[in-house]
Amino acid sequence: MHDHSSSEKSETMRPRSRRRLPIGAEVDAGGVSFRLWAPARERCFLVIEGNSQHQMTAEDGGYFCLHLPGLDAGTRYQFHFGDADDLLADPASRFQPDGPSGPSVVVDPARYQWSDHDWQGMPAFGAALYEMHIGTFTREGTFAAAREKLERLRAIGINCLEVMPINEFEGEFGWGYDGTLLYAPTRLYGTPDDVRGFVDEAHRIGIGVILDVVYNHFGKGERFCEFTPDYFTERYSNEWGKSINFDGPNSRGVREYVAKNAAYWIDEFHFDGLRIDATQALFDSSHEHIITVIAREARAAAGQRQIYLVSENEPQQTNMVRPADVGGHGLDALWNDDFHRSATVALTGRSEAYYHDHRGTAQELVSAAKYGCLFQGQRYDWQDKPRGTAGLDLKPWNFVHFLQNHDQVANSGTGARIGQITSPARLRALTALQLLGPQTPMLFQGQEFGSSSPFYYFADHQGEIADIVRQGRRSFISQFPNLRDEELIRQLADPCARTTFEKVKLDWAEWERNAALVLLHRDLLNLRQTNKAFSRQACARDGQMDGNILSSSAFLLRFFAGKPSDERILLINFGNDLVIDSLPDPLFAPPEAHQWHLSWSSEDAAYGGSGRRPCDFRKRWVLNGDIALVLAPLKLQNRQNASAMPIEDWQAGILRAGDPGT
Repeated sequence: MHDHSSSEKSETMRPRSRRRLPIGAEVDAGGVSFRLWAPARERCFLVIEGNSQHQMTAEDGGYFCLHLPGLDAGTRYQFHFGDADDLLADPASRFQPDGPSGPSVVVDPARYQWSDHDWQGMPAFGAALYEMHIGTFTREGTFAAAREKLERLRAIGINCLEVMPINEFEGEFGWGYDGTLLYAPTRLYGTPDDVRGFVDEAHRIGIGVILDVVYNHFGKGERFCEFTPDYFTERYSNEWGKSINFDGPNSRGVREYVAKNAAYWIDEFHFDGLRIDATQALFDSSHEHIITVIAREARAAAGQRQIYLVSENEPQQTNMVRPADVGGHGLDALWNDDFHRSATVALTGRSEAYYHDHRGTAQELVSAAKYGCLFQGQRYDWQDKPRGTAGLDLKPWNFVHFLQNHDQVANSGTGARIGQITSPARLRALTALQLLGPQTPMLFQGQEFGSSSPFYYFADHQGEIADIVRQGRRSFISQFPNLRDEELIRQLADPCARTTFEKVKLDWAEWERNAALVLLHRDLLNLRQTNKAFSRQACARDGQMDGNILSSSAFLLRFFAGKPSDERILLINFGNDLVIDSLPDPLFAPPEAHQWHLSWSSEDAAYGGSGRRPCDFRKRWVLNGDIALVLAPLKLQNRQNASAMPIEDWQAGILRAGDPGT
C-alpha cells in the first residue's frame, strides 16, 4: 500500500450542502465525496481498492471528509486510523458484497430508474399488513425471488408489506435484528438495486412496503467503538446488548447516524414507512426524544408521499402514536400484544408465562375491538406492576392486530404455527375477527395459506457465542412449563444450524394445496375493503361500533352506518353451541323495517367448513360453536309473526318446558 494523501487527485470535500446525507460515500458529477464521523481519532485514512491511501481532512465535531475526482459507483473502499493492517468498513456503507468485515462499495442511487412516480405513499388508514422475512419467504431467499410472489399477495387483498430487517449482519443467515451496518442492505438478499426493484414492483401493483429497523442496539461483530466509544452508554441496561447513546456526551453524531438512516430508507429506496423495533429500549432523556426525531426526518424525506410509522413497544406506551405537539412521538400505529395474547388463549386454552393475565374471554376480545390495548395502566400480575398507558382516545388504526408474528411463532419453542395447535374451525372464526375488526390487521408470511413451515429463531454463530445463543433461547422459553420438558429440549431446533434456517423457508406448493384457506383470507380482506361497515375502521368512541358478550366465549360486534343497508353484525363463538331463543340486547335489534339475514359464514364449505346452517333470526336459532357469522339487514316484506300457533299455546309450551315436573 502506498500513500497518495498529497496527490493532485484528492481535495478537501466540497461544501456539505451538496451532499444528500451527512455521512457515507456519495457520487457527484466529478467523483465521490466521503464523510465519516470518528471523534475519538485524530487522523483518518481512506483506502481505495485496497492499495491507494489518502489522508482525510478533519472537520469540527469529529468528522473527516475527502473528495476524490474520477471515482464512480462500484469503487471499493475502507478506512484505517494509522494501522494499515486493520481496515474498517464505513459505518454508513451502502453495500458490503463480501460481508460486514469486507470493503464498502460506493453506490449511486440515481442510476436506478424508478417507475413509481405516481405512487402517493401508504396511509395508516386502510392498511392490511403482511410481515415477511426475505431470507425465508422463498426457497431462494432473495428480493428478486420475493418479487415474483407479490401478485399473489395483492390478489388476496394485502396492500402493505412489513419487511423484517435487511441491514448487513454477521453470518450467512439470521433474523436481521443484530445489524452491524445500518445503511447497507445485506448482500445475502441481493444488491441495493434488487431492493429498489422489489419496492418498485410492489408500488406498480398497489402494495406499500415498510421496513423493520433496529435502533436499540447493534449486533455481534460491530466495530463502532473503533470510531468512538460515544456510540454507547452504560447509563441504561438493555437485554439485547450495549445501549446506544442518544442523550449523553457527544451523542449528536449518534443521533444523526440513526435519524438520517431512517430518512435514507425512505428517500433512496422509496420505502413507505418503518416499523421501529423495541422502542422502549431507545433510551433518551433529551428535550426532543430520538423517536420524535426519527419520525420527523422520515416524513421530511418522503416529501409529499404519505408514510406509515409503526412502533413495537412491549410496555404499550400510547404516547408513541400521539402527535409531537401534545407530547407524543408522532408515529402512526402500535403493535397490540394484548389482542394477540387474548386471541391465542382463546385458540389454545393455555394462559401460561406472558399469557398469564389474559383469559381469552369474549369480553377481552370485545374490549380489544373497541379500545385496542387491554392494559392501559392497570396492574399486570405477570410483571407485578402497571402495564400500558391510557389510550381510550386513540383510533382503531393506531393499533396493529395479529394472530401470528415472527416472535410469537418462534416463542412457541417448537416453532409451530397457530394452525397446528388449535382447531381449523376456531382458527377460521378468530381470523374473521382479526380481518374484519376495526384495527389494522397483520398476517405473518404463509399464514394466508396455512403454512406448515415452522418459524424458529436462527442466527449463524459459532463457538462461544453460539453456545450463549442456544442457552439464551432455552432460558427464555423455560418460562413456559411444558417447554422445560427435557425430552422436548433435546428435540429443539439448534438456532445456529443452517438446517434450522432451511426448515423455516416457505413451501409455496402449499398455496395450491390449501386453496380453501387462501380463499378464506381473500374473501375476508375483500369484505374488509369493499363493505362500508368494515372499511371505515369503525371507532367505538365515535359511536360507529359497539359490542356485547353473549357468553364467556361468544360475542357480537355491531357496526353502525348512515344507511340501514350498510350496517353489519359480526357474531363470534369459540365455545360450544348456543341455543338462542331471544337476545335481550339492543345491539342485536335490526334497523327499522329490516331483519337480519346471514351473509357470510366461516363454516362455508368453500373454506373447508361443515357448511352454512340456515338461520331464521325471527325464530329460535343456534349459534354453532367455533364459528364467525356476518349478518346484514334485509328489508322486510312481511312483518307478521312467522308462527301460526296461538300465543297462548306458545306460552303454555314454554311454561311446560320450564316445569321440572314435566
